[in-house]
Amino acid sequence: MRRRFPLALACGLLAAGPAWADDPDPDKPAAVGVPYKLTETKHVLVRTKINGKGPFNLILDTGAPAVFITKAVAKKAGAGTDEKGWANFDTFELEGGLKVPEARGRVEDLFQLQGMNGMGLAGVELHGVIGYNVLAKYRITYDFTADTIGFEPIPDFDPPKLVPIGGKGQGGLEMIGPLMKTMAALMGIKPNFNAVPRGFVGVEVDDADGVVVKKVLPGSPAEKAGFKVGDKIEAVKVTATRDVDNVRDLTRALAKAGVGAKLTVTVARGDATKTLTLELGKGL
Repeated sequence: MRRRFPLALACGLLAAGPAWADDPDPDKPAAVGVPYKLTETKHVLVRTKINGKGPFNLILDTGAPAVFITKAVAKKAGAGTDEKGWANFDTFELEGGLKVPEARGRVEDLFQLQGMNGMGLAGVELHGVIGYNVLAKYRITYDFTADTIGFEPIPDFDPPKLVPIGGKGQGGLEMIGPLMKTMAALMGIKPNFNAVPRGFVGVEVDDADGVVVKKVLPGSPAEKAGFKVGDKIEAVKVTATRDVDNVRDLTRALAKAGVGAKLTVTVARGDATKTLTLELGKGL
């Protein structure tokens, strides 16, 4: 079976552009492959830009009625709220190129996130959740053996309206977040949210017969390095040379290469062998 993989590194994951089938239905909305990361607590985390600011770390939460972002994120994104704490976003974009139309969210410091951040449980700082009012617009495919989650727009579907959310609805539970922060300080727990920046490559590859470049994104590091459609990637050298026979080999070869890393990539082009120097760029 032929598989295609958009290539861009983030903490060991491959970032993806749109996921295309070999014979797409022209009347079917294109699905978008959204890169994700499993946190230490096994929440599904995606990176999001709001009003062009970010990226922010939001977890997909099918149990949440709406998008929730912290007050600090709202301030950074310039997202003003109405009298009930709701913000309409000018733009709401998930990494991979998914732009959500007419998105809005609740600005609130959820005690669950405060507690997790205070204890450093997720291994990364969490800035909010993406819930029903966005998720309901898409047919979503989860496959934890893949590097992306598929989001396919559902045409002509108007999700049922939310029951109004207003005021403080946590019933005193909002005190748990600050309490957990205090406990973490008393226990000497200091969250470590240092993250390796995304090293962006900018190619889509097919592993049906070796790792073959099927698409080179315009303006990407791959284009600047001289990658061509049809190149077969045979080896990658970061600190040591690793032979590449499949996408898994390529992922492992790039796993610790961040923004600015310079790689030597050996490709077969026709009957010739080329050596390309690739400097990883910055993703979302």
